[in-house]
Amino acid sequence: MRIYSKALIILVLLTTIACKEKSKTEVEAKANPAETESSQYIPQSWILNRVEKAKSKLEETEAGSIVWNAMEAHGGLAKWYSNGPLSFRFNYQPVDGSTQRDSYQTIDTWSNKARHTSTTDSTAHYGWTGDTAWMKAQDSTAFKYDTKFWALTPIYFLGQPFILDGEGVNLEVLPKKMYKNKSHDVVKVTFDEGTGDAPDDYYILYFQEDNHLLSAIRYIVSYPAYFKDGGHLPEKFMEVIGENRVDGILFPTGYKTHWLTEDEEPGEYITKIDVSDVHFENNLPQDFFDMPEGAKVIE
Repeated sequence: MRIYSKALIILVLLTTIACKEKSKTEVEAKANPAETESSQYIPQSWILNRVEKAKSKLEETEAGSIVWNAMEAHGGLAKWYSNGPLSFRFNYQPVDGSTQRDSYQTIDTWSNKARHTSTTDSTAHYGWTGDTAWMKAQDSTAFKYDTKFWALTPIYFLGQPFILDGEGVNLEVLPKKMYKNKSHDVVKVTFDEGTGDAPDDYYILYFQEDNHLLSAIRYIVSYPAYFKDGGHLPEKFMEVIGENRVDGILFPTGYKTHWLTEDEEPGEYITKIDVSDVHFENNLPQDFFDMPEGAKVIE
């Protein structure tokens, strides 16, 4: 009788352990990084797997190694994804008085989804679901700019260098540059055809040689909706301003954008950008990045 009781207890324990392992496996199976789940629901094992793949790929080249060192210096790619979706205010202010672009936004760093809210009307929103651009606003003039283009544009600046871990990203080492009396490693970033809405965009990133921190970003805008026959705006030079460490990740407090001169130096000052209210979100509704009822699709 005692032998039977012990055997029964052991059987129950083994069954309980098996059920727990099955549940864990089912949760991880749902967290396919190629699909649309937000990073706040992604198991740590998926995050570590993505980080290890990114590290292996980046360290194969000199340019990639520079970028990996920069990721580490800015807080680490694992921390970037583990913190969950990123929220911040990005206030883009052209000095000539042209259209200001100012919104509170939350970005899913895992799958590049976005939701913006007007800073003057909390009921006005727009976003990107991963497939669809949308807007919901009672006043049709709530956003006087191309919201489809702008849905992910700010994260391509604020998310440097972490956004360079994915597919379709090409990295090239350029000659070192002296900037603000410091030597900088310089990496040019281009994109494969079909990557994003503007694959002809490029970025040239200045990383301080001694501490690997990002000091400046040169870039062009080649968005096809603006340049239907090809081409792009002249190259710009963006100074990275200030430091703000949030949950282990180092962010700037703003940027100053200039036209680039023929000598590849910052020229005419054209845009002031303030970055504030930076924090990571850990408790968003699962449908947070979905297109809300009553929103209209932006083509």
